[in-house]
Amino acid sequence: MVCAAIYAPPGGWQMRRSPPACTRREFLQLAGAGITTLVLPPLWWSIGGPSGHLSETRLDVKIGQMILVGFRGLMLSHDNAIRTDLVQRYVGGVVLFDYDVATQNDRRNISEPSQLAALNQGLQDTTPVGPLLISVDQEGGRVNRLKAGRGFPPSYSQEYLGKLNNLALTRAHARTTARTLRSVGINLNLAPVVDLNLNPDNPIIGKYGRSFSADPDIVTAHAVETIKAHRDVGVLTSLKHFPGHGSARGDSHSGFVDVTGTWSKVELEPFRNIIRAGLCDTVMTAHLFNAHLDPNNPATLSYPTITGLLREEMGWDGVVISDDMGMGAITQHYGFETAIERAIRAGVDILAFANNGTLFDPTIPARAFWTIKQLVNRGAIEESRIDDSYRRILRLKARLAKGRRVGKAR
Repeated sequence: MVCAAIYAPPGGWQMRRSPPACTRREFLQLAGAGITTLVLPPLWWSIGGPSGHLSETRLDVKIGQMILVGFRGLMLSHDNAIRTDLVQRYVGGVVLFDYDVATQNDRRNISEPSQLAALNQGLQDTTPVGPLLISVDQEGGRVNRLKAGRGFPPSYSQEYLGKLNNLALTRAHARTTARTLRSVGINLNLAPVVDLNLNPDNPIIGKYGRSFSADPDIVTAHAVETIKAHRDVGVLTSLKHFPGHGSARGDSHSGFVDVTGTWSKVELEPFRNIIRAGLCDTVMTAHLFNAHLDPNNPATLSYPTITGLLREEMGWDGVVISDDMGMGAITQHYGFETAIERAIRAGVDILAFANNGTLFDPTIPARAFWTIKQLVNRGAIEESRIDDSYRRILRLKARLAKGRRVGKAR
């Protein structure tokens, strides 16, 4: 991506009065989008912990946890729409940006450290289903949301670090990044990039200096140091972009990208190596078409690629996050509902909606929520499939349950 609580709170378990599923205005907006069958939640609900019974957990909560969204605001004001998404739709994650594409405003969510820490603490305090995944693309270099000009430490690109090939330097840089993220309440870094730099002219990987190297062993070694540094302070990471974006000639942000003629199996090696080492937290998909893996769908929407290759062949049973579902590679070729259905059926657990393109749509979280619920209600997606994702998300979040307060990393 470039562009009641799950765990017992300190005071113990509590029953909460469930708020309305949506406001009248939201109902009209959703109806205009073709989503008209709304099932209001019951008045009360309870939820099990990481080892609790899924049958005791409302479907709404499971669905909400599968959604990760971008929003606007430097502070969590009472009228900020993200409050409704967290409280009424149980949205499980957010993604932060410094720059807003639609307005060309360079203060979308991030201004300076104390502001960011306050925003993130407000998000955690607001969510009834937590801990909330608060994510950012902090790869370093050009993909760098926490910039030095705003009071954050300087960063270096993965390409720069890979060329130096000094693991101690990469480790030190990653430690600084991870501690900075933890200090402001960010618990998921959408990094490292483990794509191989097989095409230096790649418009979104090679030209941005986002790859450590064309050598899978160098990529693996530096990614491992990055992951370990983040784990040391309790920040999760994400390997991207599966099954490999480095050989592409196009940019999936802009439209359809076919890597059938450029991709090779060597691009899987960093993913495979890190999964085997037990160091993978999450995997992010690529919106790339590869006829060798699936003659019909890009990777994010491909069952053979996500379930067949990544899960069954490579053994990954953890969380899979989609790249931004608002990218041109998806939106120009698939309807909103079709894309969501295919991604979930493919094996994606968390659907990312950066909502940071030329248009900002505050109804996207609600549309995604009700789209998934309708798909389940009419049997297009089995609830057991939602349960699978929910279990994986619970396991991932269990590692964050003790660190919900924003503060300095140890």
